[in-house]
Amino acid sequence: MLRFSGFELDRQRAELRGADGVAIKLRPKTITMLILFATRSGRVLSKQELMDAVWPNVHVGDDSLFQCIRELRTALGDDRRQIIKLVQGRGYLFDAEVTQMPVAPASATVQHDPDQPSTPALPTPPVRRIGRRAVWALAAAAVLVMGLALVTAMVAPGLVTGRGPITLAVMPITAAESDLAAMARDVTTRLGDGLAKIDNVHVATPQVAAQDARTIKADFVVSGELLKRDGAWELRARMTRTATGNIVWTVPVSLAIDDSDVLLQQSRLAAGVGHPLALRINALLHAEQKPASDQSTSGSAGVVIEQAMASITQTSQERFAASQTMLDKALTDDPGNVDLAIALAALQLRGVQMVWYSAADSAAAERKARAILERGLKLKPDYLPVLEAYCRFLNATNEFVESLVACARTLSFDPWNGVALYHIGLTQLQLGRFEEALVMFKQADRFDTPRVSRWTWQLGAGMSYLFMGRAEDALPWLQSSIAITPASGRPYMLLSAAYQQLGRHDEAKAAMDKALALRPGSNLNNIAPPPKNANTAFLAALGTIGRANVAAGLPER
Repeated sequence: MLRFSGFELDRQRAELRGADGVAIKLRPKTITMLILFATRSGRVLSKQELMDAVWPNVHVGDDSLFQCIRELRTALGDDRRQIIKLVQGRGYLFDAEVTQMPVAPASATVQHDPDQPSTPALPTPPVRRIGRRAVWALAAAAVLVMGLALVTAMVAPGLVTGRGPITLAVMPITAAESDLAAMARDVTTRLGDGLAKIDNVHVATPQVAAQDARTIKADFVVSGELLKRDGAWELRARMTRTATGNIVWTVPVSLAIDDSDVLLQQSRLAAGVGHPLALRINALLHAEQKPASDQSTSGSAGVVIEQAMASITQTSQERFAASQTMLDKALTDDPGNVDLAIALAALQLRGVQMVWYSAADSAAAERKARAILERGLKLKPDYLPVLEAYCRFLNATNEFVESLVACARTLSFDPWNGVALYHIGLTQLQLGRFEEALVMFKQADRFDTPRVSRWTWQLGAGMSYLFMGRAEDALPWLQSSIAITPASGRPYMLLSAAYQQLGRHDEAKAAMDKALALRPGSNLNNIAPPPKNANTAFLAALGTIGRANVAAGLPER
């Protein structure tokens, strides 16, 4: 047992507990990193050292490391970075006094994941001998527990084991022509590395495409072919159930060829397969757990959700009202459907953000959305639609620390989720961490999944540059965002501020005129986000942008 800064780290149980003794939920890789830090307190650990220890024999990018660091700082309340410190150019330092406490020998035996790094053993405390009666009592208790487990397994087997991790065999992507082999190999590597980050997935990567997946006991096989046609990469991927040979998922990915950035194309091809595959895997894992009242949304409920949520970011107030009515009716007909409830919560959150409710109705809608999402999390704590919606909700309600945890949890089941990356970026902005926000937005852009949300992270990158006072760098990102989605007023306001700061006043006024045409009635007071929990650096930068907007023609009131 390790103790530091009011926390207890139980290495046997791989569990972090707060001062109240309540366990703080962390992902396996994150708890492994914390154990590494705590057992090496006061020593600078390089990024490579951390990666080699936490992800042995797996190639991962810096984003995986940063995600674990962010999650640890959030769990430890280390917003000021006084416990986990960045030592520029060297790595990270765990700056806390750590004490070792003996653990009672009766503690439950823990099976260690072979992929997790081992840590130095603690000194073994003296063993207290117990009497014969105590031995018999313990034996009787063990028999009783085993008997209860056996009965439970016969009555409700899912309560004992649940749905464990699945194993994927990621076969080498084949190339239609010999000169495409290197590209196919690199995309396969990126895809396998990304899938290996998913908490409930084990990945095997056979060296040859012809290798039989059954020999490595894989539940599913992922395979694909890469072609080059009409100036574009075409990747066709599929997932097959090993036991039956049935194809359970397919996806085509097309990407324009750009010889100037091959690495970006590899990233987007892998993400184009990985993102929908992660969603499919998550849906498959939960499909077997659905009660009769919560069947797959491929039927009528799925149609309602698709119609109601189409282009949610561009929805008008009239369409919003019609969508809410549609979802309310569907949920009345099928009250146990979690997916319908999540869609309604997401729509209500959109209404709150767009100020389409009255003040009283807005507060009620926010409470209802929270209740829906928290119920969904209790029912399906690992379900991606719930996690993503909760990530967005916490960000929109300025609960930034909680949002970072929820969004990071979303990424632990879909590492390519651009929506989660975007909301982490927004949270970092409001916490005054502009450079880290920019990294998140650019990472989302490198994945570009789902493409329908591309304008949001391009807008985020433009915002980050603007908040850092780099208006020239902000321009191309803001212009690109507007080119994709020209019907939103916010990008035009930011573009107006960038032009104004660059002394291009006529262009600033034209952009503001467009923004006011799209959002009539806007003024400096009603466009500002709520300051709750926002960092002073964010508020100061926001004030600078607001003054530029007023100078370009935005009414103050």
